[in-house]
Amino acid sequence: MPLSAAYEIIVAPPGFPRTKPRALNVALPLLRGELVAVFDAEDVPAPGQLREAAERFLHAPRRLACLQASLAIDNIDDSWLTKLFAIEYAILFDVLHHGTAGLRLPIPLGGSSNHFRTGVLREVGGWDAWNVTEDADLGMRLARFGYRTATLASSTHEEAPARLTAWLTQRRRWSKGWMQTCLTLSRDPRRLLREVGLRQTTVLVMMMTALVVVPPLWPVFAALTAYGLLAHGVPAPVTSFELVSATLWVSVAVFGTGSLVWLALLGMRRRDLLGLWPYLALLVPYNLLMSVAAWVALFDLFLRPFHWHKTEHGLARSSRRGVGPFAPHTRETRPETAVTAPVPG
Repeated sequence: MPLSAAYEIIVAPPGFPRTKPRALNVALPLLRGELVAVFDAEDVPAPGQLREAAERFLHAPRRLACLQASLAIDNIDDSWLTKLFAIEYAILFDVLHHGTAGLRLPIPLGGSSNHFRTGVLREVGGWDAWNVTEDADLGMRLARFGYRTATLASSTHEEAPARLTAWLTQRRRWSKGWMQTCLTLSRDPRRLLREVGLRQTTVLVMMMTALVVVPPLWPVFAALTAYGLLAHGVPAPVTSFELVSATLWVSVAVFGTGSLVWLALLGMRRRDLLGLWPYLALLVPYNLLMSVAAWVALFDLFLRPFHWHKTEHGLARSSRRGVGPFAPHTRETRPETAVTAPVPG
């Protein structure tokens, strides 16, 4: 791709691992600006996003070290999978991240549209080149160093995998990276508690449980629930113990499902996706697919812990922005390349 003189392409020297965070670490010492932003190659950020982030940093204390913009799926109409991906992103970036940031709690960053203070980024050691979800790891490390992450009211559109095989490839890498991050955080629990305090440690434990421990167990509990209903029918408690057990069971089923649907509807409303409401019924099988990816990731963690599964881009057939398919065909076969450019103004 021909680029103007404002851009500088930096090719990392040969070495391992051949990952995106290693490329970012190669570029980090060469940065000349006070602020730095990370975008994936296929992303389309809002035109004023860099300026908005710079203004936000200008008026904020140095403790605010990172701003995470919202990521939104652009090729929603490509398949049922991209529609569910769009709902998932609406839950994460338009609901959960805003709520977590509002409570001043750690945020597992998305891999794109991250805006940092360059000095803080160097202070915390940059990215973990061996972690295949370096973004989540960095979000946790910023919290351990006493820095805060907030959300930026700006969107970046990106392309989601439209085929199941591509989706599983991407998701298994994400799951493996969350497992790596969980292992890093749990390596010295007393040190973690000392660095971030009881409140944030509790949140981190709950977050890692939801991302790492729960997904592999979803099919187990789904099978047990289905078996219980088929074998014994709806609970009809007789004793006090059975009443308590049935009440807990029904509460988890009703409030658990209700919270999932509520978060989805709230995110869909904020992202103007309420027209996708018929696909809410597919959230349960979608979560089971996440479980499949988590089990594959667990095997990967032992067999190929640092292997970076590439995601092919440039295949979108639709665009919510109304500009047609993504023009350039790009494949993440060169994760060791970083492109830097100064921010005008």
